[in-house]
This record gives sequence, C-alpha cells and structure tokens, in this order.
Amino acid sequence: MMPLLVSVVLVSLGSSVLAAQEIGPVNGSLVIAGGAVRDPEILERFVGLAGGPESTIVVIPTAGGRETYDQKYPGLRALEEAGATNLTVLHTIDPDEANLEGFVKPLQHARGVWFPGGRQWRLADAYLGTRIQEELVQVLARGGVVGGSSAGATILGSYLVRGDTATNTVMMGDHQVGFGFLRETAIDQHLLRRNRQFDLLEVIEAHPNLLGLGIDENTAIVVQGDQFEVIGRSYVAVYDHGRLLDSGGRFYFLSAGDQYNLLSRQAFRVEGTTRPLRRVVQRPWPAR
Repeated sequence: MMPLLVSVVLVSLGSSVLAAQEIGPVNGSLVIAGGAVRDPEILERFVGLAGGPESTIVVIPTAGGRETYDQKYPGLRALEEAGATNLTVLHTIDPDEANLEGFVKPLQHARGVWFPGGRQWRLADAYLGTRIQEELVQVLARGGVVGGSSAGATILGSYLVRGDTATNTVMMGDHQVGFGFLRETAIDQHLLRRNRQFDLLEVIEAHPNLLGLGIDENTAIVVQGDQFEVIGRSYVAVYDHGRLLDSGGRFYFLSAGDQYNLLSRQAFRVEGTTRPLRRVVQRPWPAR
C-alpha cells in the first residue's frame, strides 16, 4: 500500500454551456489517462462508453505538435486494437478554422473524442473558446465520451498545469485555462513514472479551491457525473487543501477499483463492500 496526501484549486471558465454541471459532466463520461496507455482495459472502456466498435470516434492529435495529421496517423492503432472501426482524425492549429461549420462537422455525429499526448497548450491555443469546444460539450450532452492521455488528460480539467510554452516543468505558466469538463480541478500526468508526485502541491497551495489529481502512466479515471473510478495498473494521487492524512500527509493514493466523490471529496475503497478511506481527516494544511 502506497502512502497518502491531499490538495484543491478553482478556475471558472465563465462558459454558459458548462454552468449546469457540478464537477463532472451532467451527461456522458470522461476517460482521463496519465499517459503511456498499455493496459487494454483503458481504451476498451473508452470505446465501450462511446457505444462500441462501430461508433463514430474522432481523434484530435493537435497536442503532438505536427503541422498536419491525416488518416494515416499511427496513434489510431491503439484504438483500433481496442476494437474501434470508425475513426476520424481532426486537426488544426488555427482557431479560426476551428470555428468553421465544415471543420467541426465530424464532431456533430461523434460518440467519442480522444486527445492523445504532447503539449497541452497547443490544444488550448487551437480550440479553447471555439466551436470545437462547444461540439465537445454536445458529445457529452448526448451521452458520449471525451477522453485523453497525458496532455489530452490535463486539458480536460479547468486549471491547466504545465501549460507554459517554454517548458513543461513550469506548473503555473503562460497558459492556465483548460476545457473545464472536470471543473475545479488541476490534472497532472506521468505522475510516479516521472517523479512528479510533489509538483501539484505548488498549484494547490496557490489555488486552494482546486482539487488536484495526479494520474500515473497506464492508469486512468472514468468520470460519470460527480463520481470517478480508477482503472489501470498504477495509482492516482488526490490533493485536497482541506484534508490531510492523520499522518499529516498532503496527498493520498487511489488504486484500481477505488472510487471518489468529487462533490464531497470523499474516497471509497471496494473490499466486498464500499467503505470510505477513514484515514483522510479534515484539518488545515501546515503553514510554510
């Protein structure tokens, strides 16, 4: 069993299309992966939530930084191996193009959208506040799924960590706003594989309203409404400024099968019956 800790942050997009949700999506699902997805359960769950192998899935690889992507994009292979047979690649670096009716049309019938990795600020530059973002909201509204890995995970939160155009080591850089499909959250990735488990503390201390979620490689959370479940092979760290461990730790780890209520900020472990993780207690963080 790995150690536990906690933190939180709030960024409001001020978008009317998101006003009805609490923390997670009102309808549909999110699949948020920490990178290096190898466990077949993660993408198979995504394809299943999209409606199955024949459902229309749009892949948006813009974070990867190439000038162009087409239907030969090798990143489709993992989804194909997960059973997907109806895949469309969508890409631009121009927010004006992202507002065109013809460009967004593939999303209007999509049941799933997947964002592969790269640098999350590229997704913000191309799509934030455009019709692409509006169509993503509609994918969720009709019960579909939006997901991503690495940069494609971080962009789904409200606060964009590692969004600096100069380097991904800056936690609070020149881009700080994500799509906000998971509100009041800051999402980090590659957590343990890259020894990043302490990096979100800086963000949570600066923005104590936010919930910090650090997701390791080959691991994901599946969000439905205000609840998520951990799937995959490693751990998810939870950083909640309002809660410490009884040991004084400032974050704690969840593993596959564990569940989390985003509204009450309560973690649960399923061991025959679902029970709360009682070692997390309400008390203030120590001053630095």
